[in-house]
Amino acid sequence: MNFVPDIVTVLAVSAGAFFYMAGTVGLLRFPDAHTRLHALTKADNLGLGLIVLGLLPQAGGLFDALKLVTVWLFVQLSGAVVAQLIARVIRRDEPLP
Repeated sequence: MNFVPDIVTVLAVSAGAFFYMAGTVGLLRFPDAHTRLHALTKADNLGLGLIVLGLLPQAGGLFDALKLVTVWLFVQLSGAVVAQLIARVIRRDEPLP
């Protein structure tokens, strides 16, 4: 009986998709580049974490679960680095108040 892990998967992946959608709405609706970047990175990181959390009960074993967590960690790391680089370029190109 895999009813409980299936329910956990559906709920977590749905919540993750919701946060991805919220990040996309923030990207499209917020007024400046800094707030857009903030909305996109925070919501997408949380969304991916929830999706990975939802997929963990469906993993075939410990090695598969570790692969999912490793992918999540690499995406976290790359997202933070890219967000810092983009914010630095935006700050450099904007005039000082």
